[in-house]
Amino acid sequence: MLSLGLVGYPLSYSLSPRLHAAALHTMGINGEYQLYPVPPLPQGASQLEIILQRMRQGEINGLNVTIPHKQTVLFHMDSFTETAEAIGAVNTILHEEGGLIGDNTDAAGFLADLRRVLPDTPRPRTAVVLGAGGAARAVVYSLLSTGWEVSIAARRLDQAKALADSLCASQDPLKRATPIDLEPDSLHSLIPETGLVVNASSAGMVPDVEGSPWPCEIPLPEQAFVYDLVYKPLETALISQARAAGLHAANGMGMLIEQAALSLERWSGQPVPRQAMWQVIQ
Repeated sequence: MLSLGLVGYPLSYSLSPRLHAAALHTMGINGEYQLYPVPPLPQGASQLEIILQRMRQGEINGLNVTIPHKQTVLFHMDSFTETAEAIGAVNTILHEEGGLIGDNTDAAGFLADLRRVLPDTPRPRTAVVLGAGGAARAVVYSLLSTGWEVSIAARRLDQAKALADSLCASQDPLKRATPIDLEPDSLHSLIPETGLVVNASSAGMVPDVEGSPWPCEIPLPEQAFVYDLVYKPLETALISQARAAGLHAANGMGMLIEQAALSLERWSGQPVPRQAMWQVIQ
C-alpha cells in the first residue's frame, strides 16, 4: 500500500485526503492519505520528529507539508530538489534509500493554474504579492522565473525584505523583488502599472472569512487580474472586492489540485488524472 499524508496545523478543513483518494482510485493504486496535525514549534517538535522518522523507516512513502511547517522541515531534510532549495520552502517530501528529499510543487502548481485562468488580454507584467510567508516564496519565485516584475507587500517589512533577499541570492540578482509595506500609501503608487495581484497570505481564510489583505481605502488596480491562494471559502472577501470592481479573479482551488497532482506524480511515478480531483470537489 502507498502510504501518504499531510503535515500541518490546523488540518480540519483540508481537502487533500479527498483529492488524493479520488486520484489513487482512478489510477488503480492501493493507497491511503492521512492527516498528521502537528502544532507549531516548539509544541509540535516531537510529533514532527516521530512522523519524519516513520518516513525514514519506510512506514510512510510520501508527505505533503503545509502551514506552518514549510520552512520548519528544511532542517530535517537530507537533500533538496533544485526548486525547493531556490524557494527555501518544502511542500513535498520524497523518500529515497533511507533519506528524505525536500521538494516544492507549489511554484509549478501556481504557474500551471495561473496560465489556465489568466485572461488572454494585454496587461502589465507587474505583480503585487500580498504576504511573505512560505506560500509567498513559491509564488514570487515562479513569477520572477517567468519574467514578471514583483513587489512583495507584507505587514512586516523586514519579512518582505528577507524574502526578496533570499530569492535574489538563489536566482539572477537582476531579477529582484521589491519589498514594500502592506499599507495604502505604499500600494497606491503601484496601482497604475499592476497587472496581477496575488494573495499569498491567510487573510480571508476560514474562519476569518470577512478579512481581506487589500486595504479598503484604495481601489484595486483596474488592469489587474486577482488571484487568491485561499480556497475556503471559494469566494473570499478579496475576490468579492475584485468582482465588484469589474475585475477577473480566481481562488486557489486550481493551484491546490495542480500541486497535489504533481506531488502524487513524484511519489507514484505515474501521470495523475486532474479531472478526477476536480470532480470530487465539485
